[in-house]
Amino acid sequence: MIPDKLILRARLRAERDRFASESESGIMAPAEFLDRLRPGMTVSSYIAVGSEADPTQLAAAAAERGCRLALPHVTTRATPMRFLLWDMTEPLVPGPMGLKQPPADAEDVAPDIIITPLVGFDSRLGRLGQGAGYYDRAFARFPDAWRVGCAWSVQEVPAIPTDIWDVPLHAVITERGMLWHPET
Repeated sequence: MIPDKLILRARLRAERDRFASESESGIMAPAEFLDRLRPGMTVSSYIAVGSEADPTQLAAAAAERGCRLALPHVTTRATPMRFLLWDMTEPLVPGPMGLKQPPADAEDVAPDIIITPLVGFDSRLGRLGQGAGYYDRAFARFPDAWRVGCAWSVQEVPAIPTDIWDVPLHAVITERGMLWHPET
């Protein structure tokens, strides 16, 4: 039986919190991820909140390979998330839910790769997010973007419960490496 999403989120957040507080592991850019990067691509990352896996090394690797970086920009739950161009040296502004994001007047971009934080994932590349649907709506708006989850390995479960609007990932990167299906 697959647990309810609310119960699963609570359990996985606790696992994530415990792992992050006890671990000195970091998320490094695996070769399979680096192989996807091309100069001029736009890679959207995020700034980790709390115990979320930190994708800083993934963003830095993309920038080193000539990719443009973007971050999500959120205003309200009803307003779609935008991806705004970001230079890692530029200051960020506070957003809702503890987010740090580029200022609203930064350039809107269409990402080629979207790195997303996860609450949970499974080996089929199903994902469990925070529950507000921002990334599912973004994935629908940018269907050609390569969708990469970033998480700690303890966030993997046998099966993620899915709804018809849930969009699967192409890959998940953890401190142990990258889970993906090469045909994607």
